[in-house]
Amino acid sequence: MMSPLLPLMLLLSLSKIVSANDLNLPDLGGAGGGLISAAQEYELGQQWQRVFRSQMRTSNDPFLQSYTEKIIRGLAKHSDLTDKRLDILVVENPTLNAFAVPGGIIGVHTGLFQYAKTEQQFASVMAHELAHLSQRHFARKLDEQRNNSIPNLAALLASILVLATSGGDAGIAALSTAQAIAIDKQLRFSREMEQEADRLAMETMVRAGMSPNAMPNMFREMLHASRFQRRPPEFLITHPLTESRVSDAKLRAQQHPNIQEQFSLAYALTRTRADIAHSVRSPATVKRYREKLAQNRGNRDVARYGYVLALMKTNKHAEAQDDIDILLQQDSNNLFYVVTKAEIEAATGDLTGAISRLQKQLADYPNDHALNIKLAEILMLAGQYEKCKSLLEKHSIRRPKDDYIWYLLAEAYGLNGEILAVHEARAEYFLLNGLYRKSESHLRHALRLSKGKTTKRAQLEEKLKKIQRMRRDEIL
Repeated sequence: MMSPLLPLMLLLSLSKIVSANDLNLPDLGGAGGGLISAAQEYELGQQWQRVFRSQMRTSNDPFLQSYTEKIIRGLAKHSDLTDKRLDILVVENPTLNAFAVPGGIIGVHTGLFQYAKTEQQFASVMAHELAHLSQRHFARKLDEQRNNSIPNLAALLASILVLATSGGDAGIAALSTAQAIAIDKQLRFSREMEQEADRLAMETMVRAGMSPNAMPNMFREMLHASRFQRRPPEFLITHPLTESRVSDAKLRAQQHPNIQEQFSLAYALTRTRADIAHSVRSPATVKRYREKLAQNRGNRDVARYGYVLALMKTNKHAEAQDDIDILLQQDSNNLFYVVTKAEIEAATGDLTGAISRLQKQLADYPNDHALNIKLAEILMLAGQYEKCKSLLEKHSIRRPKDDYIWYLLAEAYGLNGEILAVHEARAEYFLLNGLYRKSESHLRHALRLSKGKTTKRAQLEEKLKKIQRMRRDEIL
């Protein structure tokens, strides 16, 4: 039987790897209080997210981010989740992994796009994670261990952090086998919880009009992937997959109408972007996509798009012009093509053309994440800092937790000579990434620059107090 002190000891050892300031967790009260409240779970998730961001590189590709959000939020409408506040992390990592964290956090490794061959296979994994959140499996598991709830909760969160970052941090590989086994046990759901999540995920997909067969098909892809690895993918460590579980999914799917999976161009293009992001910057990638295009198998538009991206990655923007134009001739309003064309124009010196192209589309899709980000980046390149920061300010209101927006906004303010605003934006960026001391430092700089501005000083002082409270809430 595992010692009740082991989870806390594990967390203490992990804290040296996980965060310079240790893993920050709220005090959830005594062990006799039963399930932690949904409000406590939400706060816990927010704290965990900041720690996670401080350790792992999340993707800045706006298409990967917005597509993943669209799928998850669409499924959430048909799920049993009552609190629809969701934060989606797209992690720049080629491994097969997805995870859920108490408080509405769902993480997806970009590698999942390579394993999920179709949009609905991808959606089946997301629906499964939503089911874990809707049934509060984390809280229920903790309630089983109520004699030592806070250390167990700390170890559970550390477990998710380690497994979610596996493959991306050399320090994690140094964990001893005994520690790794204990961590896995903390995170692995019971068979009953896994079955419940599978069942609810399929119901969510059916209500969303998706094929129930996508789930067993995805399970087969994961089993296939695991056979070629010495160690199972991280997702299969936290969600053990057996032949019987695949069979159960098949039988469950047969109880629903047989809906054929429809080809999704948006998913195929997003999947291609993930593949190019993982590929090395070499002529071999260009050759691979040139051959796909020549073979005339599958969707030629997807192969051509991959060829364009591969050329761009090797800085052959001029060579990519003809192929992106072919795609635009076929679908002039496809935002994947529009943004990529603008990127090529900017790279070849036509900043005016790139800006005009994106502004035209933005008039029709003012909230689109990719359009806003790419237009802001190109406006910055063109020296139009006032327009750039105005665009980003509006977008930061729509997406206040997007750290890349705050990063760009700080750059735009700096180039525009607005030093006080630079410190405010950087404080927000560092706060979202769990770097409280750096955030405090920038707020103090902002305060020194705000003399005579009564309202602004009051706002900055309140923000500073908020961050100080966050640091005081640490339990380690």
